[in-house]
Amino acid sequence: MKFAAECFEKVKKDCIKFIKSQETSKEKFINKEGMLKAFLIPICFWITKKANNKKPYIVGLAGGQGTGKTTISSILKIILEKYFKLKVFKVSIDDFYKTRKERFRLSKKIHHMFMTRGVPGTHDIKIMLDFFKQAKSKNFRKIKIPNFNKAIDDRFPKKNWYNIKQRPDVIIFEGWCVGARSESNKTLKRAINSLEKVNDQKLIWRKYVNNQLKNSYKTLYSQLNCLIYLKAKNFSLLQKWRLKQEKKLWLKTRKKSNHKIMSKGDVINFMQTYQRITQNMFKYAPKYSSIILNLNSNHQIKTIKYNK
Repeated sequence: MKFAAECFEKVKKDCIKFIKSQETSKEKFINKEGMLKAFLIPICFWITKKANNKKPYIVGLAGGQGTGKTTISSILKIILEKYFKLKVFKVSIDDFYKTRKERFRLSKKIHHMFMTRGVPGTHDIKIMLDFFKQAKSKNFRKIKIPNFNKAIDDRFPKKNWYNIKQRPDVIIFEGWCVGARSESNKTLKRAINSLEKVNDQKLIWRKYVNNQLKNSYKTLYSQLNCLIYLKAKNFSLLQKWRLKQEKKLWLKTRKKSNHKIMSKGDVINFMQTYQRITQNMFKYAPKYSSIILNLNSNHQIKTIKYNK
C-alpha cells in the first residue's frame, strides 16, 4: 500500500494532465484519481512483477471500439515510465493495417468488403511478427514500424513512421481484436447483421476472416505475455462511444479538407464489420484474459478481475 501511495504521488500530475487532454467540454472523466489508485496503478505493479529484463514483456490490451484503449494504454505507459523507470513502447494493431493499394487488391481477389480496414486479414502480419522478433533479439538494432493515418485511411509516409532506438522493457500492443479467437463454422452460418446478410450471402468474407484468426493471427497473439480486456456491457453502447470518437476526430481535423471523416451512417456500417468478433470476445475473452476491466455505461471502470 505504501508503494502504491508513493507511486500515485509521483505520477498524479502527468496522468491527470493527460486525462484532461482527452476530455471535451461536454465529456469529462469522473473520479480520475480513483481510477488511478484502484485500477491502473495496481495493474502497473502487476506488469512490473511479471516483466523480464532480458526481453520485452508484451502486454496485449483489447476492447471494443470506443472503450478507451488508447487512453488507458497511454496512462499505463506514463506510470511504468515515470515511477518504475521502464522503457515502454505503445503501439496499436491499427498502425499495421495494409495500405489502401494492398486492401484494394485483396478486395478484388477475395471479397469487396476487404477494402474496409479493420477485420483480421486487413493487417500486415509479417511486419508485426518481424517487429516482435527484432524487439526480442539479443542483437537489438533500431526498428522502424508503420504509423497509420485513419483520417486518410492509409499509412503515413515513411519519414513519419515510429523509430524505436532502444529495446523496450514493455511493449503495449492495443487493438479491438487483439487476442481474438476464431469461432466454429457452425456459428459462422448465421448472418448477425444487415451488412453480412446483404454483402456476404456466400459466407466468403466471414470464412476468410475466421481462417485468419485460426492461423496467422493465432501465431501473432501467441507472442503476447498477457492480455488485458476492457469489457463493455453491449454492442449498442460501443456504437454510441464510437460515434463520440468520430466527432472528436472531426473536431481535430476539420480544417484539412482531404480527411475522410465518417458520417453516423458510415460509422454504423463500419462497426457492423466488427460486430461478429466483438460479440464473440464479449463471450469468451474474459475466460482467457489475464486482467478484465469491466466498464459501466458511463465509460468508467467499474470493477477489475485478475485471472492469472
